[in-house]
Amino acid sequence: MSSASENNKRIAKNTLFLYFRMLITMGVRLYTSRIVLATLGLEDYGIYNVVGGVVVMFAWLNSAMVGSSQRFISFELGRNSFERLHKVFCNSVSIHICIALVILLCAETVGLWFLNTKLNISPLRISAANWVYQCSVFSLMVSIICVPYNSCIVAHEHMKTYAYTSIIDVILKLVIVYFLSVWDIDKLKFYVVLVLATTSIVQSIYVIYCRRNFPECKYRFSFDKQLFRQMFSFAGWTFIGDLSHTLKDQGSNILLNLFFGTFVNAARGIAGQVNAAINGFTANFQMAINPQIVKSYASGNYKYATDLVSKSSRYSFYLLLIVCVPAFVNMEYLLNLWLTVVPEYTVIFVRMTLLVSLVNSLSGSIGIMIQASGRVRNYNIVVGLIIMIDLPISYFVLKAGYLPYTVMYVALFTATASLFARLFIMKRIVEYSARYFIFTIFCKNIIIAGALISILSYVQLLFPVNFLTVISMSFFSVLFISGIIYIMGLSLTERTMAKNKILNRIIHFKYFKKNNGIENNS
Repeated sequence: MSSASENNKRIAKNTLFLYFRMLITMGVRLYTSRIVLATLGLEDYGIYNVVGGVVVMFAWLNSAMVGSSQRFISFELGRNSFERLHKVFCNSVSIHICIALVILLCAETVGLWFLNTKLNISPLRISAANWVYQCSVFSLMVSIICVPYNSCIVAHEHMKTYAYTSIIDVILKLVIVYFLSVWDIDKLKFYVVLVLATTSIVQSIYVIYCRRNFPECKYRFSFDKQLFRQMFSFAGWTFIGDLSHTLKDQGSNILLNLFFGTFVNAARGIAGQVNAAINGFTANFQMAINPQIVKSYASGNYKYATDLVSKSSRYSFYLLLIVCVPAFVNMEYLLNLWLTVVPEYTVIFVRMTLLVSLVNSLSGSIGIMIQASGRVRNYNIVVGLIIMIDLPISYFVLKAGYLPYTVMYVALFTATASLFARLFIMKRIVEYSARYFIFTIFCKNIIIAGALISILSYVQLLFPVNFLTVISMSFFSVLFISGIIYIMGLSLTERTMAKNKILNRIIHFKYFKKNNGIENNS
């Protein structure tokens, strides 16, 4: 096992690669979303989101195995067992091929029936909706089969691969936008075909990279009954948790469609695009740190693993907070600047989605620690039931005549409840202070976030809303939030380390500049 300092350097390096990837993808995602919305129109954009959501509901059959594959591959790497690692990989690929075929069967029977008989879609666009559905199904199948390869990249911590491949992905997405704007055909049908092609190309690159760089990724058909039982025993309980997440997210989307139609789905879809872009700040950091949590637990270094969980929760929240607060305060202006048409309720949907993401950022690594232990039965039952409550509550709220965005208040409640459930379940697995997490991490950070939003919202009211003001306010907000996090969010040791790193950078920069100047003069 590498030393803590080497692991920290690896985490920092991988985080930088992932942030490079995130900056590229975030910029292109926001740009292409604007063009796609303007080109497709509100109705077709809403169809794309709600029909894609139906397909994603079938993904719960696979999502549990994603966590299982990542956990077992990372675990065997931590134990340095190549033979066992290769066996895990081959069995994982075989399992995912079977899952893809099962999902195809379900999608082409139950899914097609639901799409054509239950969704609130105009008869004039039902043909296009079926195109969206079929392309989404095959995109999902490609992604499912490639899960073990992606899991190997994450487990080996080769995050630079994601950064470099993102450049290709970005180019392909820009090509899609270009063709979408110049070709005079059914835009929605053409768009989903190009998205399917892009998914296939990107996933093929990951497969080729793994086969060339990781010896265990040479697939041959393998079915180890004992290993199959272990992986499915782990995944079996995870199915419950993943099904609950799918029902909450896509079920709410379908409820909104049934009560309000595709235009509200467009607003929810835009909120999802913004959330996916901004969430990259924490997702990339956690992707870099999660393999270390699993490997540390596998090697028996529980103290280091729990320290990583605490740091991951705090730093993920801070990284998201720096972006979320300026976006939250200026959301209405930013949406009008970004989109040609802003659907009704979009502002409140996006703001509430950001608040939910802030709460969820605290719990990501707690779930990874529980998965690393393999003791996932109680975790998935309890957390799954809490999250599943979201759907019936949302139904009764909408049935009572409340506005569409009230489903986001329900989501915020269930996100908070599931965070505390994860915390107390982890406390039963490893020695960890729940009091420390509740008061030092959760309460403290929520108070900081609430105070920052209130202060900056008040300051914004003092100035006219225009491009220069928003840019200036955003720059000021980032500096102000960073200062508050430095003073109130970091411990004395962390502040000292941060200060020393900054001073060292300044000293090295001055030294380099001075020596470079001497060389130039000579």
